[in-house]
Amino acid sequence: MKIMNLVSGSSGNSTLIGTEQVTVLCDVGVSMKKIEECLNSGGYTGRDIDAVLITHEHIDHIRGLGVLTRKYGIPVYATEGTIRAALRNPSLGKIDPSLIRIFAAGDSFPVGDLMIRSHRVFHDAADPVCYSFTDGEKKACIVTDLGRTTEDLILGLQGCDYMLVEANHDIRMLEAGSYPYPLKQRILGDHGHLSNEAGGALIRELLNDHVKEIRLGHLSKENNFPELAMMTVRQELLGNPWSPDPEDLPIFIADRDNPDRIVEI
Repeated sequence: MKIMNLVSGSSGNSTLIGTEQVTVLCDVGVSMKKIEECLNSGGYTGRDIDAVLITHEHIDHIRGLGVLTRKYGIPVYATEGTIRAALRNPSLGKIDPSLIRIFAAGDSFPVGDLMIRSHRVFHDAADPVCYSFTDGEKKACIVTDLGRTTEDLILGLQGCDYMLVEANHDIRMLEAGSYPYPLKQRILGDHGHLSNEAGGALIRELLNDHVKEIRLGHLSKENNFPELAMMTVRQELLGNPWSPDPEDLPIFIADRDNPDRIVEI
């Protein structure tokens, strides 16, 4: 499998996952122009995309969905609650109903030789999910926009060779920052976002002896710093059973505005 994070942050999110047969996008939270620029940097075009998977309806995950699907006729996979909520956003415009593929949270489904599993998450959206992907040999997961983890989620994500995990905010920066109190409570709540500490704790649960790359994603521009996220996550990984020194683990920051290099697993 090939994975390329296109963008990751509060201003937009999108990740490419590909095999020899198919290429899919998980979320399209920036403009189609930006999506195509990112794809081109990795040798892809919009015509190479076989499916778009949507995690939830917030604009930083669907901004380019309408234009992209109208131009290329790409099927869209989402839960019923997510697609209903997304279609209420007038900025998307019309999406051909024949392109929509509905599944229930927790379902698995194939797209070509890629088996995709949806995992229910807790976020302040209609019916949000995250995804894991396998070609039968390797496994990857993209896990952002959740306020808390569960045993079922951790169990379903075990064994990943690649993982992009949310490290949204530093708790102290958020508490002392300029956000209104209700927004702070939303982010810190069980349906908000994972802090650096919580993201590190989830990574610790998912570590294994064959993980090739770990990306920290969806970092807040206002309430986090890449260096702080990295330091905090590595502290959470002290004493893990797989790597005595967390500095040896292949952890990187998912870029907010530009595509990362293609990772092959």
